[in-house]
Amino acid sequence: MAATSGKIVQNVFVSHCYQQNTQFASQGRRDYCFAPYLRNSLPSPLGKLAWAASSMQLRNLLKPQNHFIIQRNFHCNASASATAVPYLDKTDFLKLQNGSDIRGVAVDGVEGEPVNLTEPVAEAIGAAFAAWLVEKKKADASQHLRVSIGHDSRISAKLLQNAISRGLAGAGLEVVQYGLASTPAMFNSTLTKDEAFLCPADGSIMITASHLPFNRNGFKFFTNAGGLGKADIKDILVRAADIYNQFTAESLTNSARKALLSIKKVDYMIVYSSDLVKAVRKAAGNIEKPLEGFHIVVDAGNGAGGFFAAKVLEPLGAITSGSQFLEPDGLFPNHIPNPEDKTAMKAITQAVLDNKADLGIIFDTDVDRSAAVDFTGREFNRNRLIALVAAIVLEEHPGTTIVTDSVTSDGLTTFIEKKLGGRHHRFKRGYKNVIDEAIRLNSVGEESHMAIETSGHGALKENHWLDDGAYLMVKILNKLASARASGQGGGSKVLTDLIEGLQEPAFAVELRLKINQNHPDLKGGSFRDYGEAVLKQLENSIGSDPSLHKAPVNYEGVRVSGYGGWFLLRLSLHDPVLPLNIEAPSNDDAVKLGLAVLAAVKEFAGLDTSALNKFVGAS
Repeated sequence: MAATSGKIVQNVFVSHCYQQNTQFASQGRRDYCFAPYLRNSLPSPLGKLAWAASSMQLRNLLKPQNHFIIQRNFHCNASASATAVPYLDKTDFLKLQNGSDIRGVAVDGVEGEPVNLTEPVAEAIGAAFAAWLVEKKKADASQHLRVSIGHDSRISAKLLQNAISRGLAGAGLEVVQYGLASTPAMFNSTLTKDEAFLCPADGSIMITASHLPFNRNGFKFFTNAGGLGKADIKDILVRAADIYNQFTAESLTNSARKALLSIKKVDYMIVYSSDLVKAVRKAAGNIEKPLEGFHIVVDAGNGAGGFFAAKVLEPLGAITSGSQFLEPDGLFPNHIPNPEDKTAMKAITQAVLDNKADLGIIFDTDVDRSAAVDFTGREFNRNRLIALVAAIVLEEHPGTTIVTDSVTSDGLTTFIEKKLGGRHHRFKRGYKNVIDEAIRLNSVGEESHMAIETSGHGALKENHWLDDGAYLMVKILNKLASARASGQGGGSKVLTDLIEGLQEPAFAVELRLKINQNHPDLKGGSFRDYGEAVLKQLENSIGSDPSLHKAPVNYEGVRVSGYGGWFLLRLSLHDPVLPLNIEAPSNDDAVKLGLAVLAAVKEFAGLDTSALNKFVGAS
């Protein structure tokens, strides 16, 4: 955020802040202080924090003495004396954009990570989304738009929920808070028609930062047309910057008063969970408890997915004993809630084996990604998960196109096209990219029913192209239930059998080649231009090696096959990094592919190839 200078102490506002907080505390509310400069960062609820990334542990170093007065220095820009918040420009807000999401640092205490997603910033974003939504819906003064808000288990979630609610309410919109919820549920709230649950919502906001550390948070936005795109997010952030710098103590107080009067609260997860249960029962021929006798354990990673055990699996008759980390805890004390994380997958695998369960299910923090484990401890994630769900979808829609991201294996292509009779359309990284591509293919006459990333973001046409980790698991449960209904036994072996014949590489690695943006070799240009130059050089070098063959169809980076395997070098969507993925029949073959890349890029002094050097054994 913009640098600030000049310490200002305003005793009048400090006193006013204390009085307001005392008043709101008596009403069961807190953190409604609107004194200028006093909300320029979110105080850590645990005091000063230290984060040890290697052990994922949090140490409590200093706790504030009470909830309402935290001693700290507040700084402001001298030019902001007429406003209620420190000055920030559009660049500061645009730094919060992460593709089609907003993400920032919401809790202080981590060295080198200053807070930039503050309550006033969140309030401005709420007001900006309100303006965007009114414009998008072409609403006039007689229409009363409604926005639903949910959050995952992060420790900053409730403060940001209240802040963004104030922005929406101050703009005249009806606000419905769902509390702990999943990202897919928030989108569903724009489709559900049930006034008892104040649905449908005209727009929806999920407060989450997926699997990122505890101090991060962010926002995802939806309408009934789906998630907002990159251009929409940029538009909202530009609007938010203008709104933010017009805040006054009076306007902030007024928005708080409106929020107190207009905010409603609903447990929408009841509706969402019930819909998942109905989907499984329908697939099994309307049997009440189609999973009766199945032992299924869930690992929610202390995120928002704990509901799945008690509200989905148990009503279907499943045994869920041995499920773990179902309680929401925004410090994520057990493991990162991430189906791609080795520690997380080891945890759910061990739970399956220890409990002799038929199946294990694991979610990320906000439940838009998932993975599974069969009764033998075999993981269904990345290429295996794609193969499994593709097998189920292609049984229902023979010949359909399966859209994936760019780092899927050649073996997956062979499996989808030769074994399953479908078509594999390998596209770009980014869950929104694969979803949008599947929608585009349908619009030009190529049938596609599935879009999925190796990260576990999977979306189906039948589910409104929403990347929904819980619904993806429901498709797997449907297969279990329908197999049992048709007389097939064997527990989750029916799932394992579906991916028989999938060729998997003996060796796979991902290396990250970082671009030094301050290196003279960039000549003041952008990291993106430099990265594109690296890719062009690699592409040109391929033709001189008869052992290497460039992929005939490729939408991202440079993909090359050779030595029985393949590599893909691409430019990260957001960061100054060139990820390099290599898969091969052996370590020696993978090294040969790595050496081919190294030879092509070694002249780029601004590219840190140390990870690749180490991999190939070069000095």
